[in-house]
Amino acid sequence: MKLVIGHLYPDLLNLYGDRGNIQCMKKRCEWRGIEAEVREFQLMDSIDFSDLDIVLLGGGSDREQMIVCRKLQEIQKDFKAYVEDYGTVIAVCGGYQLLGHYYDTEEGRIEGLSLVDLYTEQGSPRLITNIVIQNDLFEYPIVGFENHGGRTYIGDNQPLGKVLFGYGNNGKDGAEGVLYKHVVGTYLHGPLLPKNPHVCDYLLKNALERKYGVTELEPLDDEQEKEANQYIVERFVKK
Repeated sequence: MKLVIGHLYPDLLNLYGDRGNIQCMKKRCEWRGIEAEVREFQLMDSIDFSDLDIVLLGGGSDREQMIVCRKLQEIQKDFKAYVEDYGTVIAVCGGYQLLGHYYDTEEGRIEGLSLVDLYTEQGSPRLITNIVIQNDLFEYPIVGFENHGGRTYIGDNQPLGKVLFGYGNNGKDGAEGVLYKHVVGTYLHGPLLPKNPHVCDYLLKNALERKYGVTELEPLDDEQEKEANQYIVERFVKK
């Protein structure tokens, strides 16, 4: 079995170690004997989404998002078709904001891709803290770090999790991130997946099920990761 992971514009969208998410997916595939090919795409490259099994859209500054947004509009139709066909996507911070209809900033509106029904507005102050969220879909909490000025509103969509500690999407509604089909959008940096192998496996399983009909993953020894996760939960939530 083989998964092809597309990393969109890593030269512009790679804040706070987002590239580590690629490394985590690749290693967890290799440990299971699954071939993982990573393809990095720059602004001038063409993208054939039919060749991709997982897409990473990382975080960038507002300026970098403006640059990327103009390019993404050219491939919006193909990207949308990939998403609607249950293609797996992990979008972090700036990439998460680009999933929606728009991001209103002091410099103007950044038009999004409208891949998911959500929108973002700039707010003050920045929301910066460690964060812990809970979703019964996963066996234990999701931990990470958030640093964003945007306030995202996801409407009737399912959030990635309920905030146990931190701010989340907008600091008001108690939700963080979004789940739509096989899309995961989140503000959690750090990077997200090495801290949360259960989320990484969720992405891999969805991609393998779509491509090969595989519904179960070979378990890995994640005891150290679980201990680290529990430490964060106990430090910030169970006081």
